[in-house]
Amino acid sequence: GHVQLPPPQNVTLLSKDFDMILTWTPGEGSPPDVAYTVRYESQERMGKWMKVPHCKNIHSTSCNLTCVLPNFFIKFRARVKAVSGKRQSPWVESRFKEYHLDVELAPPVLNVNVQENLIHVNAAFPLATCVESFSWMYDLNVWEAGSEDKKQYESIFRKNTVTIDTTALRGNYCLSARASFQSIDFKHSKFSQPVCMLLNHKG
Repeated sequence: GHVQLPPPQNVTLLSKDFDMILTWTPGEGSPPDVAYTVRYESQERMGKWMKVPHCKNIHSTSCNLTCVLPNFFIKFRARVKAVSGKRQSPWVESRFKEYHLDVELAPPVLNVNVQENLIHVNAAFPLATCVESFSWMYDLNVWEAGSEDKKQYESIFRKNTVTIDTTALRGNYCLSARASFQSIDFKHSKFSQPVCMLLNHKG
């Protein structure tokens, strides 16, 4: 019979930065031209492995499944096999994950627009279109550099802009935000790198 290809290793369904991605590493001794094919199965239709058109005979070692999922509120898993010419490996399966419960948030990117006595801030998220309808929020902190005293703006809908009156502020001020999301409880990303600016500087 055919010599089988070594199966992919470390097959992991990973929720990262708002996306659900299947990752793996090549099996030991895989030929250089090896390709991979991915399928997924949901808990509401066990035993029915669905094809993933954009992850058929691919050479990369990851497959973004975010917008492939028909339902973000059920658990699913994925599997991958190696293919080379007429040879293939056995399928290797990941564990089950659910997007809504397991998604990991990335810190948002802050857009800051400084005007004479106002700062307008909004947060940009690297979201796939299929998950834009979720109620992503962000929390914003504003503080004077070197101070521990932070003014907090919480649970701002992601498309909304925060306007801060800077008339009374003097000196170097910093802003940082984190993504938040309500599933069973509130989930948060880490805070973004601070953006700092000099306000009302008389020079």
